[in-house]
Amino acid sequence: MKVNLITLGCPKNLVDSEFLQGGLRLRGVEFVAEAAAAEAIIVNTCGFIESAKEESIDTILQALELKKQGACRQVFVTGCLSERYAPELRRELPEVDGFYGNRDLRQIVNGLALQMRLKHNLLGEGVSAVARAQLTPRHFAYLKISEGCEHPCTFCAIPQIRGAFRSTPIPELVAEARQLAAHGVKELILVAQDSTQYGLDLNGRQQLAPLLQALAAVAGLEWIRVMYAYPYHVTTEMIAAIATLPKVVKYLDLPIQHVSDRMLKRMARRVNRQFTEELIGRLHASIPNLVLRTSLITGFPGETEEDFQSLYDFVCAGHFARLGVFNYSHEENTPAYTFADQVPEEVKRERYDLLVEAQRQVALEWNRRQIGRELRVLIEEYDEQEQAYCGRTQWDCPEIDHTVVVPATRGQLPIGEFSSVRITGARDFELTGRAASSRFTPPMAAPAQRRLPVLS
Repeated sequence: MKVNLITLGCPKNLVDSEFLQGGLRLRGVEFVAEAAAAEAIIVNTCGFIESAKEESIDTILQALELKKQGACRQVFVTGCLSERYAPELRRELPEVDGFYGNRDLRQIVNGLALQMRLKHNLLGEGVSAVARAQLTPRHFAYLKISEGCEHPCTFCAIPQIRGAFRSTPIPELVAEARQLAAHGVKELILVAQDSTQYGLDLNGRQQLAPLLQALAAVAGLEWIRVMYAYPYHVTTEMIAAIATLPKVVKYLDLPIQHVSDRMLKRMARRVNRQFTEELIGRLHASIPNLVLRTSLITGFPGETEEDFQSLYDFVCAGHFARLGVFNYSHEENTPAYTFADQVPEEVKRERYDLLVEAQRQVALEWNRRQIGRELRVLIEEYDEQEQAYCGRTQWDCPEIDHTVVVPATRGQLPIGEFSSVRITGARDFELTGRAASSRFTPPMAAPAQRRLPVLS
């Protein structure tokens, strides 16, 4: 059985796809890169905001067109869009062979296996997880430490899509990390809906610091990165762990969404501007060389020019060296959907552009300060056309942050390994440099996707 798996959305969805692919591989499925070469297509969807929903629907329709043409026999839909809109999707897209959500991956794999008429045994009740097929490059992987969310943010549909917050126990996460490290993973990126809440549902106390300590003891791992740290739950213990554990990179993703007290209250974010500013000060005072990343929403219902100006000024002040901006998405079945004073789309776009340009200047100034420094860079790929290597520092998460470009003038750098790079130039979201040593090893070819053993 040849299957093409298409993954849309966030890294948490990518982890789900890795487990889906691994579980189906155990049943004899061969995964192919081209949808036109597959007997079945699985679309693992995102349903978080309007643009993501549109992308998911378009992808499903493209898969169904291949089915109509006879290029494949079956089309399945999994993930957040399917979890959120299953009845509507079944009614509007009857050509889809099966809709599955995102709550129980074992049941989803078993259901897909049955519909594909695979002959291999299904996973029994005693198996807590399926095999994981790593879909990222060999040198880094995402570790989903919890599922679901219970925060009352008025703009967000995640609680209804992903369910109640539930943490994976530390021993299970450490076992998974060891298997990933044994297969070449050097950077582990912790993801969750709220990583700082980790452990509260297990024994009533936050356990991100003990988790970081346990993961730091895993042989082979060199970088551990924390994403999605909800400001309200940041603890002194967590700050100390990031500051003192050498393997934990000095980087923190801290989504604040806004700084206007009025907007934060309407968003039900549980913090105000003073809390945010004091937290940022504590983090920088406690963690040397820290780089902060955040996410912002502009155009939230009722956002006035004064509210936006405070946000714009905050961005210009350079509190965050890394930053992402999103226009508010008018999502049904969320409290903000019925709020008065919805901001016009053209105003959202204008404010978005202003914030992006402000951050561009902040990023450029930060990058210029790196010129002359010798930085440890994880080399990720070689661009033959540009004849240059591309990598990341500890202050950059894959796909969303800055890159380091190293022209191939003095030898060959190993892909998936660390190199010392002297920074010689800076652009807004890119550093350039030269290898700080003339001693290199031959280039490593990009490895094939790796299968991990069954986790139990």
